[in-house]
Amino acid sequence: MKEWLFILSVAVCFWGCKEKTEKMAEETSRPETGVETNKEGEWTVLFDGSSLDGWKVYNGQGIPEAWKIEDGAMVLHPPNPRPEGANYNLVTENEYKDFVLSLEWRISEGGNSGIMWGISEGEKFSEPYETGPEIQVLDNEKHPDAKNGTTHQSGSLYDMVAPSVDNTRKVGEWNTCVITVDHKSEKGSVVLNGKEVVTFPLGNEMWDTMVSKSKFADWENFGKFPSGKIGLQDHGDQVAFRNIKIKEL
Repeated sequence: MKEWLFILSVAVCFWGCKEKTEKMAEETSRPETGVETNKEGEWTVLFDGSSLDGWKVYNGQGIPEAWKIEDGAMVLHPPNPRPEGANYNLVTENEYKDFVLSLEWRISEGGNSGIMWGISEGEKFSEPYETGPEIQVLDNEKHPDAKNGTTHQSGSLYDMVAPSVDNTRKVGEWNTCVITVDHKSEKGSVVLNGKEVVTFPLGNEMWDTMVSKSKFADWENFGKFPSGKIGLQDHGDQVAFRNIKIKEL
């Protein structure tokens, strides 16, 4: 009888320890997104590290040769000298309205780029930023735009809302960025490397007031398309993105 009790107690201990170890491993592998890991099927992968399917050049078709897939990341290598009129901005083929967008970005030394949403295409537009608000991607130390105020630094809602703290990592390191755009609640936010650094209003008078105090005040079509494409900006510098996924709200 004592032998059976001993065997039972060992088995209980084994399975309890195994469950605890598996739980710890799961928590350790959980990505630093600033949002809880969601059940399978809620996220749509926009870039899986192996294919640029679902993306295209802004106001055109196909992928420019300047974009390469390297070590599971999509990397922009703008040519130097740059051809006149060259456009390397990428946008999604699909449009999105209310969503959580999660990705990682890495900027080059002295580099500048951005992540945009609500982008519209057409003959009347030459750049995605004419319609799409931008979350800034920047080398805060060496790019001159960082000296134009904190609303131009990494993580900001460009020229409108400054990050509460500079939570960017060193140039050459990967940054995890989670952008929430929710017109139903009229709120948006940016989580950078696990910390919420920006919140902003959407689609209301507070949004209009905020835009009116920015460089976009007289831009007729800026921020006017609740449903639009998501874009990765070509600002003439090398930049990389990976692990891009979206959850529609």
